[in-house]
Amino acid sequence: MSTSADSFARIAPQLEGQAIELPSWAFGNSGTRFKVFGSPGTARTVEEKVADAATVHRFTGLAPSVALHIPWDLVDDFGALRRHAEDLGVSLGTINSNTFQDDDYKLGALTHTDPKIRQKAIDHHFECLDVMDATGSRDLKIWLAEGSNYPGQADLRGRQDRLAESLATIYDRVGPEQRLVLEYKFFEPAFYHTDVPDWGTSYAQVSALGERAVVCLDTGHHAPGTNIEFVVMQLLRLGKLGSFDFNSRFYADDDLIVGAADPFQLFRILFEVIRGGGYGPANPDGTSEVAFMLDQCHNIEQKIPGQIRSVLNVQEMTARALLVDRDALLAAQEAGDVLGAHEVFMDAFSTDVRADLAAWRESRGLPAHPMRAYAGSGHQAELETTRVGGTQMSWT
Repeated sequence: MSTSADSFARIAPQLEGQAIELPSWAFGNSGTRFKVFGSPGTARTVEEKVADAATVHRFTGLAPSVALHIPWDLVDDFGALRRHAEDLGVSLGTINSNTFQDDDYKLGALTHTDPKIRQKAIDHHFECLDVMDATGSRDLKIWLAEGSNYPGQADLRGRQDRLAESLATIYDRVGPEQRLVLEYKFFEPAFYHTDVPDWGTSYAQVSALGERAVVCLDTGHHAPGTNIEFVVMQLLRLGKLGSFDFNSRFYADDDLIVGAADPFQLFRILFEVIRGGGYGPANPDGTSEVAFMLDQCHNIEQKIPGQIRSVLNVQEMTARALLVDRDALLAAQEAGDVLGAHEVFMDAFSTDVRADLAAWRESRGLPAHPMRAYAGSGHQAELETTRVGGTQMSWT
């Protein structure tokens, strides 16, 4: 089913300004638990990762900011890195902390029984806030690889209490224009329990902190069968959905290209975002309250095309979700017309918007087909030729 020109023209203004933040680590080497794979042309410096992110934005117009991970992306002068990004037409976005690659944190960081180790983890987050002050970033995102592997190993209640105390200490340093964003993950690397396993735990912790503390939803961080769009709805309803980490999963937290496994799920999620008021500008500077970000690694595919494909998938499903006839859907729902309501929903999902999006991109001075344009640009070959020597960056 293809869309009519009138239908696409109706939603086109709502596609203006869509912004999907890219993760810096998507442009470094990554792999599995068994090996980190190298590939020609991979960025060797943080500056090169930012340049790669800017290339994605140049071909798509969808990715105006790049998230950093500390300490993976430590530089001597974050002010200079900010200027470098701005010169390339992008900005520095979310700052992600890392308390999962230090020996001291084997049994916990913000939840550890040793107050010295907890303070070390807190100080790391203070460092991240200093970085945010230099980069102009809004969000400090915290994901904790903390929990236990065996029953009786840890005091579950005590860990929650220590987490609450540590988060409160960090939150007290968050600036008036900044936010603390707490991510959750249902398992791994701890397997008996994790300290922030679900949206309810994250919600409970951030609600105790204040209005500038919100939840991050990673689409790969749920138990099989979880209705993620319901979680999206509930967090929007409660005013606590701060950001997304978009990816795809077939089994668990696979971090594959978003929309690759289940594009219908992505469509359903975006419909609830739109219906719940989480899409589009909500702030005076034109930014949205809900930050859209990718959290993916490209182990076997080229990194820049992998990110281009990802943001295009989000754009396409956003367009389809915007096409849902909300009036017809509501009328069918209120009339108890089960199949009629489902048909309205499926009509939008089945609509092929690719030709309309291609024409719309051209009207804005962008390539109609960004994947083809990048493949034909010679940019990848240039990177592979010029980026020789040095050490390629990776997540280790």
